[in-house]
Amino acid sequence: MKKISELVKEKPWVGWALYVVTIVVVFGVGVLGSSIVERRQESNQIVQNVKPINDWEPNNEKWGENYPREYETYLSTLDTSFASKHGGSKTIDMLQKFPDLVVLWAGYAFSRDYNQARGHYYAIRDIRKTLRTDVPQPGTCWACKSTDVPRVINQKGAGEFYKTQWKDMGSEIVNPIGCQDCHDPKTMNLRITRPALIEAFERQGKDIKNSTHQEMRSLVCAQCHVEYYFKGKSEKYLTFPWDKGFTVEDMEKYYDENDHVDFVHSLSKTPILKAQHPDFELFKMGVHNDRGVSCAECHMPYKSDGGVKFTDHKIQSPLNNISNSCQVCHRESEDKLRQNVYDRQDKVLELSDLATKSLVKAHIEAKTAWDNGATEEQMKPILTLIRHAQWRWDFVSASHGGSFHAPLECARILGTSVQKSEEARLLLTGLLISLGVKVPVQIPDISTKEKAQQYIGLDMEKLRKEKAEFLTNVIPVWDKTAEDKGNRVNYDMKNKK
Repeated sequence: MKKISELVKEKPWVGWALYVVTIVVVFGVGVLGSSIVERRQESNQIVQNVKPINDWEPNNEKWGENYPREYETYLSTLDTSFASKHGGSKTIDMLQKFPDLVVLWAGYAFSRDYNQARGHYYAIRDIRKTLRTDVPQPGTCWACKSTDVPRVINQKGAGEFYKTQWKDMGSEIVNPIGCQDCHDPKTMNLRITRPALIEAFERQGKDIKNSTHQEMRSLVCAQCHVEYYFKGKSEKYLTFPWDKGFTVEDMEKYYDENDHVDFVHSLSKTPILKAQHPDFELFKMGVHNDRGVSCAECHMPYKSDGGVKFTDHKIQSPLNNISNSCQVCHRESEDKLRQNVYDRQDKVLELSDLATKSLVKAHIEAKTAWDNGATEEQMKPILTLIRHAQWRWDFVSASHGGSFHAPLECARILGTSVQKSEEARLLLTGLLISLGVKVPVQIPDISTKEKAQQYIGLDMEKLRKEKAEFLTNVIPVWDKTAEDKGNRVNYDMKNKK
C-alpha cells in the first residue's frame, strides 16, 4: 500500500479531500463538545437556587422563590371548583350524600363529619375544622398533613412525634403539604420524608434507595396515599400493613393476626377495621401500573411555559386536564375518554351500594340480636363476617380513584364483601328466630344524615358548638405561637375562609 504522502503527490485532490474531511470532523467534535458543556450548564441551572433553601424548610413560599413555575401551579390547587361525576376537588358532604355511612361508622369519628378531600393546600385548615379531631387523637394524625412533619420528626424522632397528642402539636404543624414533602432542597431529587414507607420496604427486604426515578414518581405519593394504622396502644407508631402483601386479604390476615381493631361498632359491637386510603395498593393492581405509568404522569403531567418544560404541580383529577394527561397516550376524544372513566366508576359504585345496604342491615340486625339476649359465643362468627365484609367495602370506598385505577379488583373485593355480609345476615336470621324475634327486622328511617346521626345517638348541636369554640379560642393561639417561634403560618390560608 502506498504512503499517503506518495498518494497526494500523484493525486493532489486526495490531499484537498483529506483537508476538508479533517475540518468537518474537527468542527463536529467542537459542536458536540459545546453541546455537552451547554447541557451540563443547563443541568446545573436546574438546581441553582436563587436563594438557598434550608434543610427541612417547611415554607412553600421560599421554595417558590427558586421555582416560580412549579409554585404557581401548586397555588392553583386553591381552586376547588372542579367536580366530575363522582369526584373532583369540590367540597361535598359525603354523609349528606350517603347517609348510610353514618351507620357504618357508628362509634367512630367519621360518623360526625366526612367531606370529599380537597387539594393539598387545604390540608391544615381542613384537619383543624373537622369534627373528627375533637376526639383525642395522637400526633400521628398530623403525619401526612404538612411540610412541618419531616422537620419535627428530624428534631424529635418518629417514635416521639407519634406519641404526642394531636392538640399538643398545633403550633408546630402549621404549613400545608408542599415542596419539602417530596423534594431534596439541595438537588431537587425526589425523596422519601416519611419513615413508614421506608420501614415497610425494609420489612420486605427492599431498599427504597434502589428505586428508579420513574418508581419514585409514584413512591413519593405512596408515603401517604396508602393503607396504614397506628401500632401500639400508647406508641401509635405509623405502620403500613404490607408484611404479607398488598391485597385486601393479605392485609386482613395481617390485622387479624395482630388483633388490630380501629373501633368497636356502637350498634353491632363488631371490632371494625377502618380502611384509610389504599390508593397506591389498588393502583398497583391496575393496568396503568402494569404498563409502567406513574402517579405523576396523569396527576402531574408535564407542561411548557416560555419554552421551558416542567411538571405541573396542580395535583388533581386527570379528568380536569384530559388533554395533557390522558391524550398524551390515548388518541380518543376527551368525551370518549371521560365516558370510559365514568363507565368503570358507575359499575363499581353500583356494587358498592349493594355492599353498603347489606352491611347497614347486618349491623342493625346484630344490634337487635344483642338487645334480645344473644350471647358473645353466638355472635362471634357473625361479627367476624361483618368485620371482614366492612373491611372489604371500606378498602374500595376509601380509595381515591380505585374504581378507575383497578376496576376489576374493586369489583372482586366488593363481591366478597356482599357475600360475607349476606352470610352474616343468614346466621343472624336463624339466631333472631331462635330468640323469638320477628323477622325481617324493621330498619329505622336513616334516609338523611341528620336522621342517621340521631339514630346512632350523636348530639350534633353540642359537637358543633364545641368545635366553634375551639376554632375561636385555640387556633389563634396556635398561630401566634407558631409565628413567635418562626414557624411561619401560611397567611393566605389563614385569612381565607
